[in-house]
Amino acid sequence: MAHTGDSKKMMSDINVTPFVDVMLVLLIIFMVTAPMMMQGVEINLPQTTTTRIKTQEDPLILTVNKSQEIFIETHRIGLDDLEAKTRVIFENRRDKELMLRADKDVPYGFVMEVVAKVKKAGVDKLGMITEPLE
Repeated sequence: MAHTGDSKKMMSDINVTPFVDVMLVLLIIFMVTAPMMMQGVEINLPQTTTTRIKTQEDPLILTVNKSQEIFIETHRIGLDDLEAKTRVIFENRRDKELMLRADKDVPYGFVMEVVAKVKKAGVDKLGMITEPLE
């Protein structure tokens, strides 16, 4: 007696084409939106010719805008509270590194007051962020 049933085999391969398509679309979306999420507080940086400095992957950013408002990342803080808040933030960090973004129209004296408060709080490395000359 001969067996007359179906002789089809089950396919055991996974079709990865839809998965790759979805991953490429997500990659493109993240590449387009990532630069928009990095801005923070809006300021007009001075333009200089400098070289890049080596920093941590994610240093703390201190911003001073044209209205002389101070921001740690995106959180507004007063000049009187700056030293205490900075000291608390860096209390448990091994690398005490801070990057300063100051609007080019902020008076030099005010920027130096901010720098003095930050240094008094124990920050070892202070970098200044500028824009390259065009």
